[in-house]
Amino acid sequence: MNGKTSVTRNLLILHFTVFIWGFTGILGALISISAVQMVWYRVLIASLTLFAYFMLTGTSIKVTKKQFLQFFFTGSIVAIHWILFFHAIKVSTVSVTLVCLSSFTLFTAILEPLIKKQAILIPDVIVGLIIILGIYLIFKFESQYTSGIIFGLSSALASSLFATINSALVQKSEPKIIGFYELTGAFFWITLYRLFDQSLLTETFNLSLKDWAYLGVLGTICTALAYVAGVSVMRTLSAFRVALITNLEPVYGILLAFIFFGTKETMSTGFYLGAALIIGSVFLYPIYKKRKNLQ
Repeated sequence: MNGKTSVTRNLLILHFTVFIWGFTGILGALISISAVQMVWYRVLIASLTLFAYFMLTGTSIKVTKKQFLQFFFTGSIVAIHWILFFHAIKVSTVSVTLVCLSSFTLFTAILEPLIKKQAILIPDVIVGLIIILGIYLIFKFESQYTSGIIFGLSSALASSLFATINSALVQKSEPKIIGFYELTGAFFWITLYRLFDQSLLTETFNLSLKDWAYLGVLGTICTALAYVAGVSVMRTLSAFRVALITNLEPVYGILLAFIFFGTKETMSTGFYLGAALIIGSVFLYPIYKKRKNLQ
């Protein structure tokens, strides 16, 4: 009974975590500053929050020099992924960006075998082709959002690269520690970029109260807390369940976008057909893989 209660509790936590991830898109549209600024504040707040968490729980954050450099440089990919994601929202809509982000599965199916020197599986290719068809339909029927679609797909590519690298790193290190150093790495690289383009030199920190409130939620709840919660449930739940529920992120995000922005998020029939192909294939693929493994 205790085991079942634990699984149920962790399932609820994971659903809540994925719901929060979907909510980041809403915050990205609500916050008035640029994508680069937004991610800079996000990783700064999240890094400080995680550092405070480690200090309060007495968690050691010591790593080897090699691990530190691996995490720190991977942080640059995290930064690129989030900047592209929020910029896609700024130039299109939350719905368009989240559907494009679902192409993560397509890029992972290509990148993971290449990086890990494994054979590309035929079912992965088929799912990839379905996702490509869905992307084509979105491009065709929502051509006014072409730049947003390109940035959204680029964000998915960066996310896939980051996840593939992390899948190897997590085998040897504590995920929460990896996350902390990747976030601080992301902060360092964005700070370097902002010094280069001189935008940081004119940073006044004079944001509206709403922007500060939204950034606070984005950095603490949607990044630091969601990361810790997401990692903790993986110790109890199977990879299949985690993958299946995580794929609900665009669904939650699109529903939230309708609630917050109404008609602005209304798309053409072609968009919804393309979105259904992408989300449907991404959602059903883990079920197919699970059944195949059982056979």
